[in-house]
Amino acid sequence: MVFYHTSNVVDPSAFIYVGKDKVENEDLIAHGWPEDIWFHVDNLSSAHIYLRLPPPNSPDQWKSIPEALLTDCAQLTKANSIEGNKKDNVTVIYTPWSNLKKSGSMATGQVGFKDQKMVRRVYVEKRENAIVNRLNKTKVEKYPDLRQEKADREKEERRKERIAAQENKKEDARVAEERAQMKYQKEHMYDDLHADDEIAQSSNQDRDPDFLDDFF
Repeated sequence: MVFYHTSNVVDPSAFIYVGKDKVENEDLIAHGWPEDIWFHVDNLSSAHIYLRLPPPNSPDQWKSIPEALLTDCAQLTKANSIEGNKKDNVTVIYTPWSNLKKSGSMATGQVGFKDQKMVRRVYVEKRENAIVNRLNKTKVEKYPDLRQEKADREKEERRKERIAAQENKKEDARVAEERAQMKYQKEHMYDDLHADDEIAQSSNQDRDPDFLDDFF
């Protein structure tokens, strides 16, 4: 089971989701999306919270999460930690899903990081009930096939890439044709002029040398 929340502090709204337990977290770790950002209370047991960034996506988009949205994620993460929810002054860490590292020696639901420099921290002074209650009102329970959802997403991404490649190929062909036409025009821009000179010269050659005398 996965719990989905909607944060309307940004437009378009952002989706935040969390696994029911550590077993579900394993699937979330395995089948996350590149635009997912992982949240966890630092040094305490807590649920794995994921923020799915809205498009357009870029590799550095996670570094500029709007402050209000970041607060929503941090508050929800704190609220989903049995120990952290009872404490003030906790730290929530977050990093892109792609930076999570899972090895066979790790316990169920446990993760590490590929690059510690890509882990950021947000300080949470206390629980903000208004924020947590607002998010909990949007909570929806679902039983998704995470593997299939990711496969469908990757299929759609490949389709978009093929379309983009086809469009780029068409544009390259159009530019090449345009350049070829410009080159041809440049190389033959005096062809008509030369033809006129040749006609005039040929006409003058057939006339009597004294043909202008007729005008006097």
